[in-house]
Amino acid sequence: MKVKAIIETGKDLDYDIYTNDDSLSFMLFGNGKTISEAKANFLECKKEMAEYYKSTGENFDFDSLEFEFVFDTISFLKYSPFTLTWLSMATGINKKQLSHYTTGNRHPGQKTLLKLQHAVDTFVHDHKTIVFN
Repeated sequence: MKVKAIIETGKDLDYDIYTNDDSLSFMLFGNGKTISEAKANFLECKKEMAEYYKSTGENFDFDSLEFEFVFDTISFLKYSPFTLTWLSMATGINKKQLSHYTTGNRHPGQKTLLKLQHAVDTFVHDHKTIVFN
């Protein structure tokens, strides 16, 4: 079962990861100073929930859970290997505006999100065939 795991940056600028799926009768949550730490904490929460279900006799196949990690804009910009200068050139979005998104002072609209997604998708597509010799 594929479930979205949303990655957000909290007020303390740590990373939060949580599920928000109505088909589940539970919610999973993780937190950390890095994405890796938050994911490890999130997966530990999954393990603990599986143990709880087992202890109460409830049935759920936790091994069938497959997570699609979805970034909010702040988290992507903080985590991304792309500089704001590169993103600005690739998307046509003003660098200062991108900086506002990074700090959470402003939030991008759907059109801006599509520009960011397109720039990253194009980069990945154009560079996935690179082979080092």
